[in-house]
Amino acid sequence: MSSKPIPTDFPVYAFPTTKELEEFFEREHKTAPAFYLKFAKKSSGIPSVTAAEAVETALCFGWIDGWVRGIDDTWWLVRYTPRRAKSIWSQKNVNTVAKLIETGRMRPAGLAAVEAAKADGRWDRAYAGPSTIAIPDDFAAALKEVPDASTFLETLNKSDRYAVLWRVQTATPTARPGKIETLVQMLAEKKKPTTFTKSTKKRKGEPKDGKIEEIEKRDVKKAATKPRRRGLRSDPDFNQ
Repeated sequence: MSSKPIPTDFPVYAFPTTKELEEFFEREHKTAPAFYLKFAKKSSGIPSVTAAEAVETALCFGWIDGWVRGIDDTWWLVRYTPRRAKSIWSQKNVNTVAKLIETGRMRPAGLAAVEAAKADGRWDRAYAGPSTIAIPDDFAAALKEVPDASTFLETLNKSDRYAVLWRVQTATPTARPGKIETLVQMLAEKKKPTTFTKSTKKRKGEPKDGKIEEIEKRDVKKAATKPRRRGLRSDPDFNQ
């Protein structure tokens, strides 16, 4: 792949081991606004912390991963930031935190982020991933009342269907009934999630097209047709 420019808004680092990344977080997690972490692709042979190791370490200190970008044939880049006060949790990260607590790796900042999420309900509203998300009972009941909406939902591709269910799953208990009503109405009008954003403000924390898990899944299919080409998105370590 052709080289892409490296962002200059935040520092860029690369760490060969989890220990070195952990030491960096120990020093910087309270004061740094953000940073980019460079990952070496396995085919490069360069020692590098993996994406999974980096996410675990970030969660320990109350940080999360976000923006993803390929740089060249050797490196790819992920931006890390402190978790925002109202940031929505994924079920995957909730499960990861449980393991980190069990092994004693969580730091005070990470535990504080967990307690804040439990206190305001975000912990219980953690969203499932595309492969495990299901239609909630209350949404299913609403769809049953409007067959056109139910039928149109079944025609959506996996990405669009997930975008709909994500909105239901992450809504607060107070907002959820209204959210379901709005979604059912839009589906009945044969509007896809990309249309939803034109009439409803995109919420903070909503999954982005560049998220690691989505990129990995999209390019597994691509890798199958080009088995000799190893790049950013087919890298086995490219996991959220």
